[in-house]
Amino acid sequence: MEPGTDAERRAGLPWRTVQVLGGDSLGTGVHVRSLAAGLAARGVRVTVCAPRGAERCYRFTSVGAHFAPLSVRHRAQAVALLRSVSADADLVHAHGMRAGLLASLALRGRRRVPLVVSWHTRGDSGGVAAPLTRLLERRVVRAARLVLGATPELVAAAREHGARDARLAPVALPALTPEGGAEETARDKARAELGALDRPLVVAVGRLVSDRGLDALLAAAAAWGRRARRAAPPLVALVGAGPEQAAVQRRVHGEGLPVALLGRREDALTLLAAADVAVLSGRRPGRSLLAQEALRSGVPLVATRTGGLAELVGDAALLVPYGDAEALTEAVEALLTEPELRERLTAAGREQAGRWPTEDATVAHVLSVYDELAGAVSDW
Repeated sequence: MEPGTDAERRAGLPWRTVQVLGGDSLGTGVHVRSLAAGLAARGVRVTVCAPRGAERCYRFTSVGAHFAPLSVRHRAQAVALLRSVSADADLVHAHGMRAGLLASLALRGRRRVPLVVSWHTRGDSGGVAAPLTRLLERRVVRAARLVLGATPELVAAAREHGARDARLAPVALPALTPEGGAEETARDKARAELGALDRPLVVAVGRLVSDRGLDALLAAAAAWGRRARRAAPPLVALVGAGPEQAAVQRRVHGEGLPVALLGRREDALTLLAAADVAVLSGRRPGRSLLAQEALRSGVPLVATRTGGLAELVGDAALLVPYGDAEALTEAVEALLTEPELRERLTAAGREQAGRWPTEDATVAHVLSVYDELAGAVSDW
């Protein structure tokens, strides 16, 4: 029996899958690595197509996947590469809208290669780019054989855009922070490097874009600076880069805010584990990696009450309205000054994390979807 034939598809798993990662989202990259590892361990041949730096950050090849560098800034080159890499694939799985667009263009005319698109989070819905963003979403979800949404909100949006099939999918991520003595050493080293051994450390991780609630976070940092009289104010470590970086930099310097702009960091999750409080201030966080890691690591979390986040964290975090700087200020201060509240949230966070889908369950679900779609194609 030749690899990739209809007989083999009927016999079980697809012989080869291509995973496409088009952006620099930390959570999506970690999920693709986890998925690639689980698929490879079950005998599926996996090729990951992603920006060159993603291999250095996530080490896809170390878990048994092949890697093909993808230049997302040069669409024609990216589409040509994906078309070549997917020539003998049984199924292509794109993660995110940008990856989905490139994959749909590469698969044009190849109806026998199903396209699955995982929608992990939604971009900024406002501003002049909003119509173009919605047009991209519609084009991608309609090109996909199946859209897997990380939250009910995303599944509903895919259906509204005309998706042929849209389903809620479990998304499990591995625990990524060190344990035991190594955790304490990494925590102390990270705080020392930031100059936060003798002051509270607040960590926020994410792209610096307009829907991340940056104005509210910077206003809260200013309030903490004013209220801290004799003691040093909390230091806000802002991890990430993006189009709003220059504007944030100007405000931090102009107002003298207690904020450290760290840019992209491969040790972002180590910094998170070193925090006294984690903050997630964005409008559409989806199944945030930061939220999951904070709860697993016992770091109290303040987050916006948006999207599927409330369902994800339950009562294990303090939730505030998006863009409400005063509520954000008060919530973080409560966690820094009330030990009993911190202890309650730490315990609730670890209990909540125990209810989330496991990596094995996530991989098993994806495999069942692949098998279903491959079987449907073979019956055409």
